[in-house]
Amino acid sequence: MREYLLTLCITAAVTYLLTGPVRKFAIVAGAMPEIRARDVHREPTPRLGGIAMFFGLCAGLLVADHLTNLNEVFAKSNEPRALLSGAALIWLIGVLDDKFEIDALIKLGGQMIAAGVMVVQGLTILWLPIPGVGNVALTQWQGTLLTVALVVITINAVNFVDGLDGLAAGMVCIAAAAFFLYAYRVWVSYGIEAAAPATLFAAILMGMCLGFLPHNMHPARIFMGDSGSMLIGLVLAAGAISITGQLDPDALNLYAGSEKAAVHQTVPVYIPLLLPLTIIAVPAADLVLAIVRRTWRGQSPFAADRGHLHHRLLEIGHSHSRAVLIMYFWSALIAFGTLAYSVNSASMWIVLSVVFLSSVGLVLLLLPRFTPRVPMWAQRFVPPRYRLRRRTAEAAVAVEAEDALEAEERTPVPAGVSGVNGATAIGPRSRFLDRR
Repeated sequence: MREYLLTLCITAAVTYLLTGPVRKFAIVAGAMPEIRARDVHREPTPRLGGIAMFFGLCAGLLVADHLTNLNEVFAKSNEPRALLSGAALIWLIGVLDDKFEIDALIKLGGQMIAAGVMVVQGLTILWLPIPGVGNVALTQWQGTLLTVALVVITINAVNFVDGLDGLAAGMVCIAAAAFFLYAYRVWVSYGIEAAAPATLFAAILMGMCLGFLPHNMHPARIFMGDSGSMLIGLVLAAGAISITGQLDPDALNLYAGSEKAAVHQTVPVYIPLLLPLTIIAVPAADLVLAIVRRTWRGQSPFAADRGHLHHRLLEIGHSHSRAVLIMYFWSALIAFGTLAYSVNSASMWIVLSVVFLSSVGLVLLLLPRFTPRVPMWAQRFVPPRYRLRRRTAEAAVAVEAEDALEAEERTPVPAGVSGVNGATAIGPRSRFLDRR
C-alpha cells in the first residue's frame, strides 16, 4: 500500500506543479478559444491541461517501475506499456483538437486506433464471466471489438460530462478510488497477481485528477480540454479491461463448487467492472441522453448543445459549485454503493443505506435555492456563508447588482483582454460578487 500511495503522491505532485507552466504555454500558443453559446464560464480560459496530466501519468509509471514490489508488474505484464502507448496517441489527438478543433469523426477514429494499439500489445478482453454459464472464451476478433467499444464509450462518456469546473476530474477520481479499493482487495486478499496492473492504473489515475483539481475548481484557471478528458477516460477503461477480461473468477475461490457457481457468486463484482458505465453511471447516462436528444432533433450525435445534466442543474437554479457537488454525490453513491455490495451482497443494511442516500440526493435536486442555516450556538463552527446575520444595505445592493448581472445576456469576452481569467499568465483573477 505504501508504494501505491507514493506513486499516487508523485503523480499528483508532478501534475500539480506542471499545470501552472502549461497554463502559460496554452495562453502563448493561443489555446484559449472564445466563449461559445453552450459554455457556462464567462471569460476565456486556456485549455491543454491534459499536457500536465499526461506527464503526471508518465511520472507515475516511471516511479512505479523503480519500486521493489511494483516493478514486478512491469516484469510480468506488458499492460503498463500498452497503456502508455494508447495514452500517448489519444493525448496527441486531444492536444491537436484543443488547438485546432479537429472534426469529431477524426477524433472517433483516433480513439479506435488508440484502443487498437492497446489490444495489439496485450491489453484486451480474453473471456467474459456470464451468470449461469461460466467463463465464455472470446475469439481474437470478438475480444478486439469488445475492447475497442468499451474504450470508445468510456472516453466519450467522460468527455461529455466535462462541462463544469472540476466536474470531470472529480467524478473520475471518485470512480478511480472505488476501483482501486476493489482491485487492491482482489490482489492482496486473494493473492491474484493479475489484478496488480489495474490497481496501479487506478492509483495513477487518482493522482492525475487530484493534482489537476486545485487548478480546475470554480473559477477554473485552466481546463483539461479533450487532451485531458479523453486521457483519463482511456486510463479508466484500461483498468477495467485489465482486471475484468483477463482475471479468472474461479481463481478467487469465493464459492466451493463448479466454475458456474463461482461466476454467479462474483456477479455483483464483475458486472460493474465489465461495464465501467455502471461505475461512472452519471456521465454514461448523460452520454445516452445526449445521443437520443440530438438524434431526435435530426442533429449529429456529436453536435454540441446545452442539454447535458449539469446544464439542467444550472437551469433549475443550482449554483455552479452546488451542481458540481450534486454530481459528485451521485457518482460516489453509485461507485461506493456498488463496491460495498460486491463485498457483502447479502447485507440488507447496504441496500437500505443506498436507498436512504438516494432519497437525500433527490431532496437536494428539488431544493436548488435552499441554504442551510445553523443555530446560534454553532455559528463559530461553520463557514461564514451558513451563519445567521442581518443583511446590511451594502450587502443588499451587492445582491441586487449580481442579480442584474445574471439577468443580462452574457456577452463573450474576447481572448487577450487583460485582467480576465486566463487572459494573461500573471494577471489578476476576476472575482464575482459573493452572494450571502
